[in-house]
Order: sequence, then C-alpha cells, then structure tokens
Amino acid sequence: MRWAPTFATHALGYAIGAVVLGGILGTVGWLLFTSVPFNYMVIGMAVLALGYGAHQLGFLRMPYPQRRAQVPHDARFRFSSPVIGLLYGYALGMNYMTYVQTPILYIVTGVALFCGGIVDIKAAIAIIAVFNIGRCLPVAVNFLPIKNVTVQAWLARTQERAVEVDGFLLLSVATASLVLLAL
Repeated sequence: MRWAPTFATHALGYAIGAVVLGGILGTVGWLLFTSVPFNYMVIGMAVLALGYGAHQLGFLRMPYPQRRAQVPHDARFRFSSPVIGLLYGYALGMNYMTYVQTPILYIVTGVALFCGGIVDIKAAIAIIAVFNIGRCLPVAVNFLPIKNVTVQAWLARTQERAVEVDGFLLLSVATASLVLLAL
C-alpha cells in the first residue's frame, strides 16, 4: 500500500496526458476534418491499419514516429515517488513522448482526430483516455503479490506473440471496416 500514492499520481498523469493530447487532436480534427465525408475517414484509417498490420507481421516497412526511449530514469533520484509517478504518467499518457510498442497508437490518433471533426473534442479526449487506461493498468500489477521480475520475464516471453496478435488485429479490423463500408 505504500505505493498507492505513487500509483494514484501515475494514473493522474495519464489522465492529464489524455486531456492534453486528446484536446489537441480533437481541436485539430475539428479544424481540419469537419467537412470530410465519414466514408473517406474510414477508408483512410483502414488503409493505415492495413499498412501497420503488414508492418507488424514483417511484410511492409512503415514509419514509426515517436521517441525511441522511455522516460528519463535519472528523475527517480531527483523527486519523491508521487512526483515521479505523476511525471512518468504524464509522459506516458502523452504517448508520443515515450516509446509505444504498438502502432495501434497511430490508429487511435487518427480516430481521435476524426472524432474531433465529426463528433466533438470530448470524444477525442475519451478515445485517448481509453487507450491510456490500457497502458496504465499494467502498473496496477504492483498491487498483486507477484514479484516484478516475474512480470518482466512474462512480458519478455510473450512480446513476439503480442506483435503477431497486434498485426492480426490491425489487419482484421481494417478488413472488416472496408467490408462493412462496401455493404
């Protein structure tokens, strides 16, 4: 329980990151995509998802624009644990400030942009918030009676399969979107 304040500030950092990134994406989407037909948005996102699905499975090389590092580790020695939790959560919650292993981030970004244009800015924030919840939940494993080294070993063993599942999901959702759009 001594880590509860750090986890709480970490989750708060993710929430702040979702509001900032989602707000920016929603605003840009509102400015750029309010007059783009929905069908074109779906086709664009499906093509992007097909490309990144092929990328994950090793068939195609796609750009991966993001910082190829995690948060600065020296911060751990300069601040208290709750402050570090907040800083790490915010950097991770902004998504592009740290390394994200899945290109699903780009699909989520596109959906948030388009939702800002066709729904509203709050929808874009909600989309990024849901993505961030998924990124924040693994930290909650620290509340379980499992050693960190056990979790890290499991992650290392399953990373390759996760990339394959990621590629499969991207290709499947893209294909289903295009089929549904054609009906």
